[in-house]
Amino acid sequence: MSHSVQQQFRGAKVLITGATGFTGVVLARKLAAAGARIHIIARPGSDIGPLKNLDIIWFRGDVYTPSVIKKATYGIEYIFHLAASFREVQRTDEGYRKVHLTSTKLLASAAKKLPSFKRFIHISTVGVHGHIPSGESADEEYRFSPGDGYQRTKLEGEQWLADFASQNDFPCTIIRPAAIFGPGDGRLLKFFRMINSGFLPMLGKGNGMYHLIHVNDLTEIFLLAAISQKTRSEVFIAANNEPISIIDIGKIIAQALNKKMRVVRLPLRPFLLAADICQLICAQFNIQPPLYRRRVAFYINNRRFNNKKMKDLLGYHLQYNNEKGLTETALWYAEQGWLGKKRPFIPKRQAKGSNKHKEQYQPYISSSYRKHS
Repeated sequence: MSHSVQQQFRGAKVLITGATGFTGVVLARKLAAAGARIHIIARPGSDIGPLKNLDIIWFRGDVYTPSVIKKATYGIEYIFHLAASFREVQRTDEGYRKVHLTSTKLLASAAKKLPSFKRFIHISTVGVHGHIPSGESADEEYRFSPGDGYQRTKLEGEQWLADFASQNDFPCTIIRPAAIFGPGDGRLLKFFRMINSGFLPMLGKGNGMYHLIHVNDLTEIFLLAAISQKTRSEVFIAANNEPISIIDIGKIIAQALNKKMRVVRLPLRPFLLAADICQLICAQFNIQPPLYRRRVAFYINNRRFNNKKMKDLLGYHLQYNNEKGLTETALWYAEQGWLGKKRPFIPKRQAKGSNKHKEQYQPYISSSYRKHS
């Protein structure tokens, strides 16, 4: 964060939803270092350990509960709405809708009444565009094709907000991040562990492309978008300059870890069938399936995006390309012991279970930001 951006948040009252997740923790720490006065809505079961040393006012409850929203938004100037319901077999579209749509309606309606309110930063996902056919690259105007309840309700949330903002002259910005990664992330950890073990299973032809965004770049984009008048009523795709193949991701990680990587090619169709059967059986017992279509799609879907608007209108230039970000993340995992058998702390949005937030979990803040804090 530049010094000028940091100054904008000094003393500002900010509300963050989804702050106990990977990206939310990084954002909250940056805002705290800038001197913002922070409100956070967190479910009663959320682990606030990574943020417990910060001066934060906590509001315990669901982000779609009107009484919680009313208290948490009092006097707020900025809202960063990161809350998301992670994909679970037990979750219905209506369950996703409460977190992605109902909460957005409540927050925006409450913020509209605040005379000091400046900007609503709404975090959606590039998943609303679905699979991008080979040879194409999606920008913010690309057609929508959400593939599951998570993506459908994310789209509903951002479309409702866009209509609300247009009708009420409400200051908002919508951001669609690509796949978020960086030190502290648990979602892609299994992939890094596979490479560390020396092999990469590749389903099908391996032609799928992935698009990444480093958590430090992403949170910088959030903050810059919140204070720029150019970004009002705009939608931005937040993604690296280039997509990358799964195999190339593996090669960068292997090189960083000084490992030899063997690509093991496997037929696609049996895994798709197994995923369908596994998901069907697990649904009967209300448990999370170890294999499902979205995990298989990781290897075959195309995710190619155009970030020109982010660079031209927002004026943000990335600090991390794919190689730099993946190398740093791989080395961080290795240094923290996350690539071995030791179970790391992962924020609950990414994994259920352990309450043991670990001392070794330190959210990423760039050195350029630290020197101003």
